[in-house]
Amino acid sequence: MATCVKYNCFVEHLAEKVHNLGSDSLKILLTNAAPNVATHTVRADITELSTGGGYTSGGAAVTVTASSQTGGTYSLAQTADVTFTATTGFGPFRYAVMCNDTPTSPADPLICYWDYGSSITLAAGETFTVDLGSTILTIA
Repeated sequence: MATCVKYNCFVEHLAEKVHNLGSDSLKILLTNAAPNVATHTVRADITELSTGGGYTSGGAAVTVTASSQTGGTYSLAQTADVTFTATTGFGPFRYAVMCNDTPTSPADPLICYWDYGSSITLAAGETFTVDLGSTILTIA
């Protein structure tokens, strides 16, 4: 399973009330260009895959089921991983990037990404699942 790596801007955006992770619309998008946690801050900074072959620009929605804290530790949970299905095929991609689709200033701020180690190309009918685990992220 790939490890979640947060963007530096995410910490600042939390402090500046950009995110409401419990109710905002979160998305996972795919890219083959290496993310830069220090300089990338919004979706426009990412070279996303083009629409086609079963992939839609803007990515796929993340279904958040719980947003809570216990003892000063915050958890964002979900019950369904994000799955992409190729109709005629798409790729290559190596990274799955999560952004917040709700804010308009800044528009589509980045949260984190997963590195799958090498480029992946899907053929027609194949699927790729971003395994978010039961807890998407934890802040202590």
